[in-house]
Amino acid sequence: MAGVQTAVELRQQGWRGRITLLGDEPHPPYDRPPLSKAVLLGAEGGTLADVRFDVDFGALGVDLRLGVHAQALRAERHELITDAGAVPYDALVLATGAYAVALPGTAGLSAVHPLRTLDDAAALRPVLDRRDHVVVVGAGWIGAEFATAARQAGCEVTVVEAAERPLADVLPASVTAHMTGWYEEAGVTLRTGIPVAVVEAGGVVLADGSKLAAGAVVVGIGARPATGWLAGSGVTLDPEGAVRADDRLRTTAPDVYAVGDCASFPSARYNRRLLIHHWDNAVQGPRTAAANLLGGDTAYDPVPYFWSEQFGRFVQYAGFHRDDDEMVTRGDPAGDSWSVLWLRRGVLVALLAVGRPRDMAQARKLIGRGAEADPALAADPAVPLKAAARE
Repeated sequence: MAGVQTAVELRQQGWRGRITLLGDEPHPPYDRPPLSKAVLLGAEGGTLADVRFDVDFGALGVDLRLGVHAQALRAERHELITDAGAVPYDALVLATGAYAVALPGTAGLSAVHPLRTLDDAAALRPVLDRRDHVVVVGAGWIGAEFATAARQAGCEVTVVEAAERPLADVLPASVTAHMTGWYEEAGVTLRTGIPVAVVEAGGVVLADGSKLAAGAVVVGIGARPATGWLAGSGVTLDPEGAVRADDRLRTTAPDVYAVGDCASFPSARYNRRLLIHHWDNAVQGPRTAAANLLGGDTAYDPVPYFWSEQFGRFVQYAGFHRDDDEMVTRGDPAGDSWSVLWLRRGVLVALLAVGRPRDMAQARKLIGRGAEADPALAADPAVPLKAAARE
């Protein structure tokens, strides 16, 4: 998404010179969110759902080269080294994304699956078709989405999470306590607080010695920026391995920019550096990078946003919150429609919405302009969120 969107933005913003778009996969560029939904569950006739971008690269004047792997960057020579040869550039945009983190010791095991690419989703389709007993490692967003699809397909599903609860790294216990019940409601067995010790033929062994039989193991324990090939290039990486871009999405190498999952950037809005592995960031970042590449001077400081469909619920999150922010709940979290918002010194900084898209639409605008909110009014789900704002 980030690479394609950069090419599109360059054309839309007036660039008439050459554009070369390199991708390491053999497939035409495609959208990733449907991989854990429509692609897994299948299209009519058993074929894979068509998730290709609706972009005519020929008409756009973009030289699309597929199956090309970036191997090194010689920034001082303005040259990208690939397995298909050297590619010179005047300006370079890094949009290499991220890769799924693997469980140690599982390389080469055919029954162990990540879910990051179209090939990953295609490999998992037979698992769902056979209605295998599946063990999912990781109760994060991707783990919950796959568990949802697997249950819809009729699989028996067990989710194993090393932390004491789902989404422990991103949401407080008072919020995830309600989400935990979604697993049982969907017929999914959830095991928390027990890491996987080893994956063996026919299943997994947990750290407490218990064994879980499985026809397939799906791993959703996070992703890391795909930046290892940049070692020694002059492009600085942060401790998480992301390209360390500035607020104009420029890297430390001349004429090199970075967008999407592979890059972190400083946010003045939240007074910290952000690394956002979500679709919306891959759409918004290229607009800024293209504008600045063409001579602009635009800061990139979006309100982060993402969504997830799991267990019959539409979950959305916007902004960024800290543990010490004031938390306000709208509606009953035991139901199917509720929101949680976070205030920092009275200013709305983040919102989680479950089945309340109107709250989300209003919150994104309020967060964007740094609006304050009255906690008492905001807690009343009958009061529109915008009516709780203090102008």
